Amino acid sequence: MHSYLKSVGFSKITKRTQMRQIILDVVRNYDEKRTVENHEDGVFAEFSKNYGSDFGVTVCGQYDEEHKFHPEYSFPFFRGTGITTREPVMVERHADKESFAGACDDLRVGVTLVFYVQNAAEYMKSYRKDQPKENNNPVTLSGLASEGKILFPILKDKEAVLVEKELSKNRSNLLAAARNGDEEAMENLTMEEMDTYSMISERIQTDDVFTIVDSYFMPYGFECDQYNVMGEIVDFSSFKNTMTGEEIYQFTIESNDMQFDICINKKDLLGEPEVGRRFKGVVWLQGQIHF
Repeated sequence: MHSYLKSVGFSKITKRTQMRQIILDVVRNYDEKRTVENHEDGVFAEFSKNYGSDFGVTVCGQYDEEHKFHPEYSFPFFRGTGITTREPVMVERHADKESFAGACDDLRVGVTLVFYVQNAAEYMKSYRKDQPKENNNPVTLSGLASEGKILFPILKDKEAVLVEKELSKNRSNLLAAARNGDEEAMENLTMEEMDTYSMISERIQTDDVFTIVDSYFMPYGFECDQYNVMGEIVDFSSFKNTMTGEEIYQFTIESNDMQFDICINKKDLLGEPEVGRRFKGVVWLQGQIHF
């Protein structure tokens, strides 16, 4: 059973027999189907069905010699909007099944972004053994949240917002230069980190941590594609799962100057969402590579 099924409205799925019914429904009544016929082990197939706006379940497996489909694994998905990053992406196959993980270094976040590739069949069709594993295709990131909270925003005036954007832009330029071996950029970044540490050490004695930290994006737990994130809600909407009727929230949030979409079950969200407030929660990061 996938622990993030509840994020797309299947919180009451607790038995394998119930999951089998969903898998059968996806295979029989799919919205999208992709096949890879020149696969090493036979014909690989990927079935996807939407149970709401841009969210649903994908079932992957293979056809045997008698053209009978055998499901191997399934996962819930949520497809985001827009292009999240254009940084080079490295793709690796998971060891236990025919699925893939992507990784890219985005300077805005400060950590290597590892995500679950949603469109495995498309990648398998475009991939050739003689080509490098790193590609420059744009990626749309999205997240399924297992839990979340709504926090009030930090009070800022317009001038402070403009100054913060300029500082963030300068920091990104310094990081890019440091990555290329610029020693002066490394020294400037080191001094900036020391100033930030000094400021935090002074303010933490009197201020709450969430009035100092506006947003963050950091790894969570042992699995490399799960993250603890906090960011400002830029837009949000609610939909219902067409099978279960459970209400689902979809957020567009901005965290560390990066915008991406998050999907969460209303039951798992604490607080009332509004544009300008902040979302804080644990997400399973997914990505769609555009070929």
